[in-house]
Amino acid sequence: MEKLLNKILLGDCMELLKQLPDNSIDAVITDPPYCSGGRNAGARVKLPSDKYGLSSNKTVHRPDFAGDTMDQRAWLRWCVLWINECHRVLKDSGYFLMFSDWRQLPTATDAVQMGELIWRGIIAWDKGGGSRAPHKGYFKHQCEYIVWGTKGACKKAIHAGPYPGCFKYPVKQSDKFHLTGKPTPLMEELVQIVPENSVILDPFVGSGTTCAAAKKHNRNFIGFEKTKTYYDIALARIKD
Repeated sequence: MEKLLNKILLGDCMELLKQLPDNSIDAVITDPPYCSGGRNAGARVKLPSDKYGLSSNKTVHRPDFAGDTMDQRAWLRWCVLWINECHRVLKDSGYFLMFSDWRQLPTATDAVQMGELIWRGIIAWDKGGGSRAPHKGYFKHQCEYIVWGTKGACKKAIHAGPYPGCFKYPVKQSDKFHLTGKPTPLMEELVQIVPENSVILDPFVGSGTTCAAAKKHNRNFIGFEKTKTYYDIALARIKD
């Protein structure tokens, strides 16, 4: 376990999770592929940059990533597999936080419970008024969500809390290192749900924002990333 602390590993999380011992992680905080872009099979298999990239930001190139072509049933099955492994490695009362958009939110809450975790609620991330809407008749897709739960009881915290149920952080291009990257200040808030020197695992580390936030706030981290380009970006961010 010690040799994995404060490192990011390149590979598939389903294989890398097997290297972690039981009951060794204080919190899992992660942003898996949503597999939510596209209403039909043809649209779903498009590149993530075509599904999620804003037309106004096409001049900003960010690499695509793997694992975003599943339909909802396949995505649910896949989530249950890796969440089961997260349940195994979490300590008793450990936290599990998983990002989702509105399209996959119902399925994400099912996956957390099917992975034997206790679903505790939903945290809203307000991205700001600049978010998209198809036309004037729509409510803006202004929020994404964090499905959270625990392995067993949710114990009273001594170091902090209670924690906000909604965070408002805009996406800034200068702070976006991944095609679907989350704001660094948001991740800095989330890593503080556990005390200093705790171990935070991110099985889908992307550009390394969870790990950068953990490092800044004196939490240990372990990150896994499957896409080599983003793995390299994450390593560079942690080094800096």
